[in-house]
Amino acid sequence: MQNEATTEIPVHLLFRDEPEPRPVPLGPAVVAGRTGPATGGQAAAAGERPRFRRPVPAKERPLAPQVDPDLAERPARVLPGTLGVAAGACGAAGCAAVSWWAGLVPPLAEEALRLPVYAGAGLGPAQWAAYAGAGALTLFGFGGLARGRTGRAWVLGLFGRYRGTVRRTGLMWVNPLMLRRRVDVRLRHWRSEPMSAADGNGVALRVVALVVWRVRDTARATLGVDDHETYLRECVEAALARVPVEPPGAGRGPVEASGEALTRRVARDAGAVGLEVFSVQPVRVEYAPEVAAAMNRRRIAALDAQQRASVLTSVVDSVEDTVTRLTMRGLVELDDYERKALVKDLTVAFCSGRGEQSP
Repeated sequence: MQNEATTEIPVHLLFRDEPEPRPVPLGPAVVAGRTGPATGGQAAAAGERPRFRRPVPAKERPLAPQVDPDLAERPARVLPGTLGVAAGACGAAGCAAVSWWAGLVPPLAEEALRLPVYAGAGLGPAQWAAYAGAGALTLFGFGGLARGRTGRAWVLGLFGRYRGTVRRTGLMWVNPLMLRRRVDVRLRHWRSEPMSAADGNGVALRVVALVVWRVRDTARATLGVDDHETYLRECVEAALARVPVEPPGAGRGPVEASGEALTRRVARDAGAVGLEVFSVQPVRVEYAPEVAAAMNRRRIAALDAQQRASVLTSVVDSVEDTVTRLTMRGLVELDDYERKALVKDLTVAFCSGRGEQSP
């Protein structure tokens, strides 16, 4: 070891050397006349190890279905219906004038209309062009007329692009090249067919739900999904599969709680496609056919046991009241054996009387 030579090897650390913190003079933190605890910097200067809070993991919430955010209802540009009628009338009058110009009007019609006699220039390029212009004006004027109704809306599209929604009523003129889709925006209710559900214990049920809803955003309801009514039906079925429903015979409170939970879930899922759900209430709840017989027997047995417990309680109260009155008024003096015999006889008598009255 004495003949060996040693060499210093520099080691480069992966982190950068930071300057040592300067000592901070410690002083009492006076707040409102009281000495408070040391701050974080003071604790570090004093040599205390800083404490860090552990991040609390956020609860994962189920995300609602997303639709194109740019797809939203906006008003479409339409014209009053009187302009369309006037344009169509002008086009028809132009066609008649071109016919008279070309000499196609019969003499009898000219006499009836008191038109000046004109031999006509015939059907030339100018006449055909005038016919085309007047005919196009007539078609556009009369073809664009539409009637808006209360509670109905028109969703307009041009060459596959959404151009707006018309909620106006009365006669109006819409570009005849636009595709029109009528949407019912009134308040509607839908009564479902029996759907599969389960209660809190997992027992299979059949539920008929009543849904009160309406279309709030016509663009999303028409263009966001293929059929918004089918989508609403699927949302109700999915909610019934996730939310436990109270079985038949439950109180009013649990049934209302189930309805509120169903309403919240269906409203969240259907709101993404422009549907506004006001209420989802189970109007008929019954057990599924495969468990209906067993659950009915169980329910009848529970009612029978409850009735027997009620009858036994009333009999015991009656016997106790009878024995207490006899002894307190001094009508009889009973020892323990006689008291037991009297209680036994009264119990048998009251139970027999209850049994005869129950049928």
